[in-house]
Amino acid sequence: MQHANVLEIEACNSPRTHKNPIIKSNHSTLTFLTTISQLTMASTRFLLALSLCLLVSAAVGEKMSQQRIRLSRPQQCRILRISAMQPRNQIQSEGGITELWDEKEAQFQCAGVAAMRNTLRPNALSLPNYHPNPRLVYIEKGEGFISVIFPGCAETYQARGSEQPSSEQGEKRDLHQKVHRIRRGDVIALPPGAVHWCHNDGSEDLIAISVNDLNHQSNQLDHKFRSFYLAGSEPQAGKSEKTFHNIFQAFDAELMAEAFNVSPDLIRRMQTTEEERGLSVMARESMRYIRPDEDIKESSKPYHHNNGFEETFCTMKIRTNIENQRDADIYSREAGKLNVVDMHKLPILSYMDMSAEKGTLFPNSMLSPHWAMDGHTIVYVTKGEAKVEVVDHSGQTMMNDRVSQGDMLVVPQFYTSTARAGNEGFEWVAFKTSGYPMRNDMAGYTSALRAMPLQVLTNAYQMSPAEAQSIKINRGAQTFLLSPASR
Repeated sequence: MQHANVLEIEACNSPRTHKNPIIKSNHSTLTFLTTISQLTMASTRFLLALSLCLLVSAAVGEKMSQQRIRLSRPQQCRILRISAMQPRNQIQSEGGITELWDEKEAQFQCAGVAAMRNTLRPNALSLPNYHPNPRLVYIEKGEGFISVIFPGCAETYQARGSEQPSSEQGEKRDLHQKVHRIRRGDVIALPPGAVHWCHNDGSEDLIAISVNDLNHQSNQLDHKFRSFYLAGSEPQAGKSEKTFHNIFQAFDAELMAEAFNVSPDLIRRMQTTEEERGLSVMARESMRYIRPDEDIKESSKPYHHNNGFEETFCTMKIRTNIENQRDADIYSREAGKLNVVDMHKLPILSYMDMSAEKGTLFPNSMLSPHWAMDGHTIVYVTKGEAKVEVVDHSGQTMMNDRVSQGDMLVVPQFYTSTARAGNEGFEWVAFKTSGYPMRNDMAGYTSALRAMPLQVLTNAYQMSPAEAQSIKINRGAQTFLLSPASR
């Protein structure tokens, strides 16, 4: 028995067989914590990866959703030939002329846009109206004032009581939203649904070129170009259908009187305004409204990145000048200059998904053959002439013509185009259906061919390495704007 007890004690004290329950418990706890930690790290990585995937999917989904909205409507790009177009229709008004390009023409149908040119005589007023699509405007000539009424925003312009006519209740101050000075070279963004009016206070005609993006997601109607006028109306011309109507005339006068809390007689006078005056009228008296301080030039303010606090919807900048050489995005002493206005220079364009550029080519200079990667391009010639070529995906020449001042044409997305200025030079303004346009050049410093290896060019075009090298570097540092070649 004693021997057995000794063996039992030795067995209990043996390091091979003895296991401390506390050590075992700590070891199990440590193993458990390590496992939990590993699982937590794995879960964190998984969640981070999942979050990243969701963010990317959301961004791509939003972009694809916009594209689906843009492409879901009937949009035909069956263009047999692209030609320079002049306005087809003309509306005569008391205060000026409205000229419309044919929106049913194939190239405008492909781009989903409608173009117009408004001429406003001195001291004329373009009557208040709004439209269901975004509109980008370029001031070709003259100066004046414009106001865009943003719904729900405060009337931040207040006149002194002494400047306004008195009434039985005493001095009344006029209150209204901001008024913007506009001049030649300005690009103006007009959002969908926002009422706007314009007054020419200068001594010469005010001429504005406008492009409406009918295919924008904000337009839930069809592709027909329309505007809703709060005053005035298009004069009836024969049996042709009117394009622009006064929506105020169709309402019941008694109902409108209750809405405005005025007498029905006043509403009836507003509804029976002479239709023959048209879409713009001559001011019967001196136009008096609160004007901005013209000594402060908005173009002198530096551009900045939007962090959500610099601009609110009510104070959003709607205009910028595109003629300033200091703001040129591309400048060449031998070839010309190019100014671009996109969503970075004018943040409101991010909501409208449109942009514009103003280009100048010196005599006999040319544009590098290129294609637009985002959106269509609507070109309006402001001065001079040029030979323009456009080629489609099948290698067919869609256009090989000369264009001159007043002409307009559409270059569809991904179609390759080039232009060479005439002896007097060439100037144009282009409207684009993308808020951040990108182009791909074929020739020049930033071209696609320059970025390719020599062996790709030699095998693709069956040329020698020396010839391939000349294709890559013969334009030196020139990009997009190319000076006359000296071969």
